[in-house]
Parts: sequence; structure tokens; C-alpha cells
Amino acid sequence: MDKLNASLIVEILGRPPDHLKESLNLLVEKMGSEKGVKIINKTCHEPKEVEGSKDFFTTFAEIDVELESLSNYFGILLAYMPSHIEITYPEKLTITNADLNEVANALTQRLHNYDAVVKKALADRDVLVKKLQEVAPHLFKQKDATVQQPAEKSKPVKKSKKTKKKSK
Repeated sequence: MDKLNASLIVEILGRPPDHLKESLNLLVEKMGSEKGVKIINKTCHEPKEVEGSKDFFTTFAEIDVELESLSNYFGILLAYMPSHIEITYPEKLTITNADLNEVANALTQRLHNYDAVVKKALADRDVLVKKLQEVAPHLFKQKDATVQQPAEKSKPVKKSKKTKKKSK
């Protein structure tokens, strides 16, 4: 298979702005050091404060890469999770069974790893909740249901007034 060219955008959020700039540059350097990945062009933008938040900033980099294989393409997707990626060359791809199997196996392995992390986190949470119930059971008592009613359900219901019609 021919080499692939792709354009991607990687975004990060955090604080302080200088740390974001440094982190973004390190991330782009790390991507360029990956086997089968060559950075052709990069533009790192200045951090900007996130609207409506105090002290949170966002920045992004536009990166053009040359990739040796489709496996490298999916590796970039999984490792760096760009907010946008577009293959710019070639226009049409021809893929062999071996290439597709390699990508599918790498993707499946990554999904299994994520699944294991989630299952471990859930199990750890369950252990912590059980221990917390033992040492602080008062935190788990149900509160009075009338206090917890949503606003729309706790509104008083207006009773209709019955009026007598005046006879003529």
C-alpha cells in the first residue's frame, strides 16, 4: 500500500495557558516520533480562555502527517484521539486482508483494554461504596420523599371553583 497523507486537528483543554502550549508541543513531538509517522507541517495555536469559565483555556494544533500504513492511521486515531482527521492522499485506498486484519486486531485489543479498565473501575467503586456504607451508613439513608420532589411535581394543584349560574 502507498503511504498516506492526512491532516488532523488535536485539541487540549486545561490551565495555565503556558502549560497547554508546552503540552501541545510535546504531544506533537511524540506523534512525530512514532514509528511510521512523519510530521510534514504543524501549526500550534495560542491558548484562548474558554467562554463562560474562569481560568480554563483551550488550544489546538493543525498537523499534516505522512503515514506508512493504514495501521499507523488507526494508531494515531486511538493514541491521540484527534477531534478531526482527514486522509488527503491517496484519494482511493486498496486494502489487503492482511492489512485489514492487522487494523481490526489492534482495534479489538484496544477495546478489550478499555473494557478491562472500565470493569476494574466499576469493581473498585463497588468496593468503596460497600466500605463507605459500613463506616458511614447515615450517608445512604433515604431522605423524606416530600423534600426531594421535583419542582414541577411539588406545585400545588389549583382546585376549580364551582359557581352557580344565576337564573334569569
